[in-house]
Amino acid sequence: MYGGDEVSAIVVDLGSHTCKAGYAGEDAPKAVFPSVAGAVDHMDIDESDNAEKSSVSAEKDKGKRKLYVGSQSLGYRRDHMEVLSPFKDGIVADWDIVDSIWDHAFRECLLIDPKEHPMLLAEPSSNTQQQRERAAELMFEKYKAPALFLAKNAVLTSFASGRATSLVVDCGGGSTTVVPVHDGYVLQKAVATTPIGGEFLTDCLMKSLESKGIVIKPRYSFRRKEIRPGELQTVDLDFPNTTESYKLYAQRLIASDIKESVCRAPDTPYDESAYSNIPTTAYELPDGQTIEIGADRFKIPDVLFTPSLVQTIPGMESFAEIAPTVRGLPQMVIDSINKCDVDIRRELFSSILLAGGTASMQQLKERLEKELLEESPHAARVKVLASGNATERRFSVWIGGSILASLGSFQQMWFSKTEYEEHGASYIQRRCP
Repeated sequence: MYGGDEVSAIVVDLGSHTCKAGYAGEDAPKAVFPSVAGAVDHMDIDESDNAEKSSVSAEKDKGKRKLYVGSQSLGYRRDHMEVLSPFKDGIVADWDIVDSIWDHAFRECLLIDPKEHPMLLAEPSSNTQQQRERAAELMFEKYKAPALFLAKNAVLTSFASGRATSLVVDCGGGSTTVVPVHDGYVLQKAVATTPIGGEFLTDCLMKSLESKGIVIKPRYSFRRKEIRPGELQTVDLDFPNTTESYKLYAQRLIASDIKESVCRAPDTPYDESAYSNIPTTAYELPDGQTIEIGADRFKIPDVLFTPSLVQTIPGMESFAEIAPTVRGLPQMVIDSINKCDVDIRRELFSSILLAGGTASMQQLKERLEKELLEESPHAARVKVLASGNATERRFSVWIGGSILASLGSFQQMWFSKTEYEEHGASYIQRRCP
């Protein structure tokens, strides 16, 4: 048991797209930044560049590379800087980057000493025992946290909406996962996942725009200067040592904003002929160029429902091999519920929770509910629930952790540093089922 009533716990949700961190009991996370790091080999760094050093918000000296974390550091273009994700197939593959991200969250964003706060970490439903033990080791050995708790993303989303049983549809950046939660526990046998997430849709949009001759210029590649009052001229800048991964990262930021601004799920399955003459929507790119987006506004979101649509997007051929095996969102939901016990299926159909950044897309909730009503058993009362507040949908995992860690009845659940020293990291499986 850990009696941490006098000190606020810290809640950290390290997602595949963004990291959210803040104090338990608050309504929203204090720190939100990309969960990637810029990596520069030591050989490429000019050690005399002190001005650049002082502007770094978080840096880590790991072997032969220096890591830059946080929106500000990543927004600053550096020669030979690769943008790396710590995740591979939804599981942490590079713990150095995770360490840098946590360090940035604690010391640069929240300005806290991790030794003084119990830590609640959100984890994916597919997390292995080795991953959990590694997280516990890092928290207790490096950060000296007094107590720790690992909670599944889907369970926290369910708690955020005040339910102990629900079907959580988490449309994240790296993937979309459907997870049944019963009485606060994940039903592992019925978890369904697809690689189609927010970042995949962003890539689809970028490729589609490129095929139409629209080039998204990253912000670092040009400068705009005023030649007459109210008239701006764009001057291209050349940085030959910029890596492809950094260029893609900078382009994705813009493409993601286009997606969030103009895309919406169509009311019915996308049909090329029906949408060929719809009015276009204008979007102004950072370089001043105005583009018109037509059918793509509806086609890209519909990939969630009809994955085979990807094969019609030029440049996405690499996905064509696995496209036939990827199921659409309604099918995943029904398959997941059918794998659960008959007794709880009715309850799951009536409490389908939509969460994650991509869940904020317009009309997604209505379209999912409509398709499920058509495909589900007649006796089922289908209800798709999504918070009207986009912030609550985007941060539902973090908010659930914030509620859980601030409950008085939860204080006895903490896995304390003393227990870790007595029993080792493997004991986390018993304390955080």
